[in-house]
Amino acid sequence: MCAMRNEAVSAMVRDPSVRADAAIKKLSDEMRSYVRSRYDGDVSDESVRKRIEDRVLRGDDYDFLSVRDKIRVTDAVFNRIRRDLSVLQPFADDPAVSEIMVNGKDDIFTEREGRLRKEDASFEDTEELEEVIRRVAAKIHREINELTPILDARLEDGSRVNAVYRNVALNGPILTIRKFPESRITMKELLDYGTITREAADFLITLVKSAYNIFISGGTSSGKTTFLNALSNFIPKQERVITIEDSAELQIREIENIVRLECRNANIQNKGAVTMRQLIRASLRMRPNRIIVGEVRGEEVLDMIQAMNTGHDGSLSTGHGNSPEGMLYRLEAMFLQAADFPIEAIRRQITEGIDIMVHLGRLPDARRAVLEIAEIAGMSDGEIVLNRLFSFDGDRGLTPTGKQLINRTKLMVPGNDIQL
Repeated sequence: MCAMRNEAVSAMVRDPSVRADAAIKKLSDEMRSYVRSRYDGDVSDESVRKRIEDRVLRGDDYDFLSVRDKIRVTDAVFNRIRRDLSVLQPFADDPAVSEIMVNGKDDIFTEREGRLRKEDASFEDTEELEEVIRRVAAKIHREINELTPILDARLEDGSRVNAVYRNVALNGPILTIRKFPESRITMKELLDYGTITREAADFLITLVKSAYNIFISGGTSSGKTTFLNALSNFIPKQERVITIEDSAELQIREIENIVRLECRNANIQNKGAVTMRQLIRASLRMRPNRIIVGEVRGEEVLDMIQAMNTGHDGSLSTGHGNSPEGMLYRLEAMFLQAADFPIEAIRRQITEGIDIMVHLGRLPDARRAVLEIAEIAGMSDGEIVLNRLFSFDGDRGLTPTGKQLINRTKLMVPGNDIQL
């Protein structure tokens, strides 16, 4: 037995890539047994960490590890047996990580500053990953199992989580966590990042103050919600604002008279769902000055457009689209899901409801940027006409096209007094 142990240790010493992982697995099993047997599971985090440190740093069993590996083993074992996210906890605690993506037990990716990278971490087995997913669901009073294999929700800190059980994911289970920023990014910071130019920012801020209806489009992770947050900072403080979101992400703190509404999924008995359409309709009875819809994805676009057409100027919303034209086509398609209207009638509703389209995208260097600002200028021959005011040039960035805003009836706020 001793010879077998020495041979195993020698193998780990020869291969540094596996020695720490082997120690983590061995010590994790030992510490779970220790906690269960000695304390019946009722033991403080401090006691568990001290026990782990004593075994790793002061015992003889792990002398073959370097000091760096000993620290890694100590943290990893503690996270595995005491933290909800197990091996993902260091990424959740790292402010530089904006998104965590788990494709099965062995493939963990993170996003930092817009760039993806594969992490040198993995779960012991599929069961451990599923246990992490179940713990995440339990914290928000939700279930995920083979009967309800998809989880889409918001954590207590505002982070968005999506999980898919292995019975519907071929390389699953799948877990994606989009972290919630600790502080809201301001327009000044977006200027510093190069997301938008000062001239374009001043123009949009003036439109927000003047209560133009603005729709922000872009692809996945293009910065739509971040940009919406930044724009909302310039809504006049005396107004009553209602936000409606699928999963609450907006951080509007300057408005005192604010109502925040969030959709709710059905429970396991398929009851209790509250849709975005229901919330938009309910919001109209709350005397809002402005309605902010975090993201439109389906039939709720009908209610949102009608709200914009019934005196709720200054409303803001976002949606997934590859261009302003592509976003308009998507809005038409979503409108048709809700009502069988003639396409010309739908386009007229959109034209009368939305004033400005702002399109964001990702640049080749992974930076997010405003690529186009266009005014919906009416209809011609049954088609929606866009008046492009700013467009992105690869060499010069976001520049004015030279065209002027056509609809100036709301433009009552001068643009030269803007304080970022």
